[in-house]
Amino acid sequence: SAQGRLFSYPDTHRHRLGANYLQLPVNCPYRARVANYQRDGPMCVTDNQGGVPNYYPNSFSAPDCQPRFMESKFRVSPDVGRYNSSDDDNVTQVRTFFTTVLNETERERLCQNMAGHLKGAQLFIQKRMVQHLMAVHQDYGSRVQALLDKYNAEGQKNSLHVYKKGGSSAVVASSKI
Repeated sequence: SAQGRLFSYPDTHRHRLGANYLQLPVNCPYRARVANYQRDGPMCVTDNQGGVPNYYPNSFSAPDCQPRFMESKFRVSPDVGRYNSSDDDNVTQVRTFFTTVLNETERERLCQNMAGHLKGAQLFIQKRMVQHLMAVHQDYGSRVQALLDKYNAEGQKNSLHVYKKGGSSAVVASSKI
């Protein structure tokens, strides 16, 4: 039936061509400009929306929710729809994990991993993340901040990164070259 095909065609395309099948000219709307968080992956054939972040919320003016493009709400039990979760409790489970589940060696590794991944971020992003970690547990945030201070001091000796709003970045100079 036509209904069955409408359901299965996108799955077939995703299976055969990958998540970016809508980027192929034959599959995409004429002159469409996409601005969403569905990027990267196999078969990317466009500019991949430049270097904009692939997460929300972010600090680089990436796309915001557009109510006029929301999926329609329909009755099921319980209701299905998109709901704002910005006021959810995002720290209690993490605090329990940090203080109860992890042992001291694991906590140290977690802090090293967090700082290691954050060290390339802009300072205001690092500061914002450390504030989130402080809300989880003072020790968590303090350890990550101490490691970031060390990485940032070392990084200033080795290279200078210039980040531009919009997501693009460039390495301007490096003493290691």
